[in-house]
Amino acid sequence: MNNKIDAISWKILSYLQKNARESFANIGRQVGLSAPAVAERVKKMEDLGIITDYKAMVSHTETGYQLKAIITLRAFMGKLKPFLELVGTFDEVINCYRITGNENIIMEVVLRNQFHLEQFIDRLIQYGEARTHIILSDVVSNAPIKKIEG
Repeated sequence: MNNKIDAISWKILSYLQKNARESFANIGRQVGLSAPAVAERVKKMEDLGIITDYKAMVSHTETGYQLKAIITLRAFMGKLKPFLELVGTFDEVINCYRITGNENIIMEVVLRNQFHLEQFIDRLIQYGEARTHIILSDVVSNAPIKKIEG
């Protein structure tokens, strides 16, 4: 349990996770604080590392990518470290995690089409066995982190 933030700061986090561009004045009206008080709390949460970044969410389909996929990689012996050093250079990879289990890596990627997918997999196979899962639709996406009660 994180004692660094109280109930009001959790409410502020809730509004910012829905819309990071929401004005401090509007958030303040919702939580019963002045805009400067909200700004002070936000600054404190940034300083504590609770708020780590602000980003624009971009549609992959509206930017020309027809496919979104999850690809897992089971690295060959001695190939995990070189892959970890390289994966950040792949334009297709929008998220990558090192995981436990039979696979070592799970990536979320965007691709122009199935031919682009084939080319991307061809680049991966020198590092390990890849498994691809095409994403059909988002069921839950970027859900806000909420206070755990109890």
